[in-house]
Amino acid sequence: MDIEDVAITGDMIRLGQLLKYTNVAESGADAATIVASGDVRVGGEVETRRGRQLVKGDVVEIATPQGTTAYRIA
Repeated sequence: MDIEDVAITGDMIRLGQLLKYTNVAESGADAATIVASGDVRVGGEVETRRGRQLVKGDVVEIATPQGTTAYRIA
């Protein structure tokens, strides 16, 4: 599985914002649905909080019908 780096300018980004930024979700409501489905993992653990704060080095995996996509906060 390839991991795509996502550069952030501040100290953190929220999970919902990351999903929108990477075009996984079209809106905040869409991001909430994706996270609530249990298809998102942060550091290998299922994450159900759209507001979860992600910091540099965190790896987010999203399971989709096309396969798993992974992003590392850089």
